[in-house]
Amino acid sequence: MTDAAEQKMQFLFAIRSKGVTDTRVLHAMEQIDRGVFVRGHFAPRAYEDVPLPIACGQTISQPSIVAIMTQALNVQPRDKVLEIGTGSGYQAAILSRLARRVYTVERHKRLAVEAQKRFDELGLTNVTVLTTDGSHGLPEQAPFDRILVTAAAEDPPGPLLAQLRVGGIMILPVGQSDHVQRLIKVTRTENGLDYDELRQVRFVPLVEGLGQE
Repeated sequence: MTDAAEQKMQFLFAIRSKGVTDTRVLHAMEQIDRGVFVRGHFAPRAYEDVPLPIACGQTISQPSIVAIMTQALNVQPRDKVLEIGTGSGYQAAILSRLARRVYTVERHKRLAVEAQKRFDELGLTNVTVLTTDGSHGLPEQAPFDRILVTAAAEDPPGPLLAQLRVGGIMILPVGQSDHVQRLIKVTRTENGLDYDELRQVRFVPLVEGLGQE
């Protein structure tokens, strides 16, 4: 077995060991090469189960957390998904293997442009990247079957909750940026919103407005 093949096998084992059992999610994690999304100085660490720095002061999330969030989102093949915080594009690429259509928004234009290049490179034609303020969601495309937020807000943002279809699920970290946050699952029912706390996490804060680059 080559070093690369062994690395990828260990990568998938690390994800399974964190409780990710959904075969569709595991298959998507296997199909999308994290190495495409980690370039430069940190490229040798692409298959480690750790978050890594990317441009604009952001991070590419720990693979097991990406998998846990994706599993909790329970994406179905006909779903339209909104992701807030494109970052490297890795999470959106995973979602693209599970959903009909993925809209991902990023406040830093540089990250959005680089993510689009990676999606093109991988032939992912069902992902739309937009540079906009993610705290407002994407009302022109609402409602969404699933919403995933990859930055922490103190409370689930009202505009995002309003864009979730009845029967829809939103996964997001909630809490102050300099403290441990809680990963929350919000389900919209006919009668309102149900909240479930999943685990402790740590994410960059959800910031309003557009980035400087």
